[in-house]
Amino acid sequence: MKVSIITRHSVPNYGSLLQTYATQRTIEELGYEAEIIDYTRYEERSNNLSNTLIKGKKWDKNFLTRFIYKTLQTKNYARMYKKFDGYRKEILNQSDINYGNIVELENNPPVADIFCSGSDQIWGKIGTVNYDETYFLEFVKNKKCISYGASFGTSKLDEQLDNNINKLLEKYTSILVREDSAKQILEKKGIKNVYQVLDPTFLINKNELENFTKKAERKEKTKYILVYQLHANKEFNKYAKEIAKRKNLKLIRVGYSIYHIFRSGKLILLPTPYEFLNYIKNAEYVLTDSFHATALSIIFNKKFIDILPNNNTQTRIESVLKLFGIEKQILKNYNNFELIDNTINYDIVNKKIQEEKEKSISLLKNAIENGN
Repeated sequence: MKVSIITRHSVPNYGSLLQTYATQRTIEELGYEAEIIDYTRYEERSNNLSNTLIKGKKWDKNFLTRFIYKTLQTKNYARMYKKFDGYRKEILNQSDINYGNIVELENNPPVADIFCSGSDQIWGKIGTVNYDETYFLEFVKNKKCISYGASFGTSKLDEQLDNNINKLLEKYTSILVREDSAKQILEKKGIKNVYQVLDPTFLINKNELENFTKKAERKEKTKYILVYQLHANKEFNKYAKEIAKRKNLKLIRVGYSIYHIFRSGKLILLPTPYEFLNYIKNAEYVLTDSFHATALSIIFNKKFIDILPNNNTQTRIESVLKLFGIEKQILKNYNNFELIDNTINYDIVNKKIQEEKEKSISLLKNAIENGN
């Protein structure tokens, strides 16, 4: 039996890549063939991305600033996408066809027994649209549809999506979502068969992640604090620099954009996925605003701080920390430099991970085999 998965696999960041691999790997370990639908909206491709992302930014005010932004960023995006394209080809089983819109999928859909809307923020704003119906499997006809770890990325739906969500999900036999807020949203809409599950990164065997880290040489021999920061935040930069000074530790920043060089810390630009995992595993502390860097910090039992992004997407981090009873790791005051040394009882956390992992895998297996 073949399961085709659509998710945010081609976004050039490590969380997107690793959660996709984890979904694929988990389904394979259940005994099924798994394939990632190689879908990237045309507006999100590297040659178009600067045109897409400039909208609404200060750079969009006149011809000169638009020219500067696009000249600088087009090369930056091309570098990022080229690197991650290589990483995807190495660890993902992608479809032979690369799709750019729903029409192409409707005209020549992947051949599969079951279609799965995979994990991550696939059911919220995508590029310039409030939601992309492709991630709701609108191109699928007469095949079983399920989701695993799907996320809206927010605790409140856009009005357009809110009006259409029941229709978009009526074809799904099982709806497995990542956040408790997503479950609450859908149940309030009267939608059935909704369960909360772990992000797929928690489902990978820890030994496999350990083996991944061994594929990369440990390049940083001294002790260090690791920063993985997705969102621009000057306070985050200053806080990271100050806490490294207080701890007398080197500050290492893993980044995917050359312009992260202007942020605090030594920039490690576009490391391999194995190196990325190695940097997290061997860090003394981790500072992040990333859901997946948070997840990996928990998996590797690290001391970490979450600095929530100043937008409405923080619900995903809050949800996973609440699930494991470690919400105290969210920084609420930039003058708090003691939080990093909070004791996290990883015996309790690890036990909870194992319980939730078994439940999540069971729900996924049942969704594939029975559809409820």
